[in-house]
Amino acid sequence: MKKIILSLLVVFVVVFVSVAVFIFTVAFMDNIKADQEVRVFIPAGTSADGLSSILADAGVLRSEKSFQIMTSLRSSRHSAKPGSYLLEPGMNNHQIFSMFTAGRQSPVRVTFNNIRTIEELAGKVGGQIEADSASLSEFFADEANYGADGFNRQTIISVFIPDTYQLYWSTDAEGFYRRMLREYRSFWNNERTQEAADINLTPVGVSVLASIIDEEVVRDDEKPRIAGVYLNRLRKGIPLQADPTVKFAVNDFTIRRVLNEHLKVDSPYNTYKYKGLPPGPVCCPTKSGIEAVLNAEKHDYLYFVARPDGSGYHHFSLTLAEHNRYAAAYRRELNRRRIYK
Repeated sequence: MKKIILSLLVVFVVVFVSVAVFIFTVAFMDNIKADQEVRVFIPAGTSADGLSSILADAGVLRSEKSFQIMTSLRSSRHSAKPGSYLLEPGMNNHQIFSMFTAGRQSPVRVTFNNIRTIEELAGKVGGQIEADSASLSEFFADEANYGADGFNRQTIISVFIPDTYQLYWSTDAEGFYRRMLREYRSFWNNERTQEAADINLTPVGVSVLASIIDEEVVRDDEKPRIAGVYLNRLRKGIPLQADPTVKFAVNDFTIRRVLNEHLKVDSPYNTYKYKGLPPGPVCCPTKSGIEAVLNAEKHDYLYFVARPDGSGYHHFSLTLAEHNRYAAAYRRELNRRRIYK
């Protein structure tokens, strides 16, 4: 009997050690095939067992079988967290599995610029985080989601200052807005808010004017001077007569020559028809546009028109008569180039 018990004990120890060695080998074997970082996206609702198929489809594992064994041993106690993850060369199964189940995701770089409407923003950002364009558009269509923060459907786009931001891929529509709102409030610190007040504008008002300048100006070094023109017109109660607002009003950004028929459109964005600022930005205002308004050049110019030489610069005028001469020269050049609309 003693020999039988001893034999069983030996067998048990051998089996136990073998299993332990096997599990240790499976857990700590180097299992990344790539020799550089590989980014993998894990959607919401992915089970721990589902990791195996996702990684298999990505083709990043040396041994898919060993990772399947790893997940089968631990999946009952853990689930995968959604997000964007970086797999690094040399990672073992234990490190890989733990990274996914602990949610140690790596941020993605989200970039947007040259955006005119909230729908364009949704389409641009929707491809860079898990929230798709439809969920983003739906969120921003409902003013209840941001009305308490002081914005409406027309002004909400001012929150999104073009730049590159680091966000987690699993960010949803509300999370994206809240993050951008923090960035907006950080940008609009006490100093900038006071600078806006000094020119009788709110931060949103500055953003509206900056958006017009961004659409109007090709040369950044001219932005402060043109900002000065618009501020002069606002102070004197003269309509801004800004072409970008007309293009926005008719929803046609391909227009190269604003015609009388465009100026007749009855829209609060038509600054030829209505005095003051339009109800909201005509694009996502850039930092350079905002700074141009806050640091506008002080002068007495009330008019400007593009130079006919194609340089992207403008002629500035104190009087309407002088402006009309410059404008006539510009129209002749448009005719010469056969630009009629």
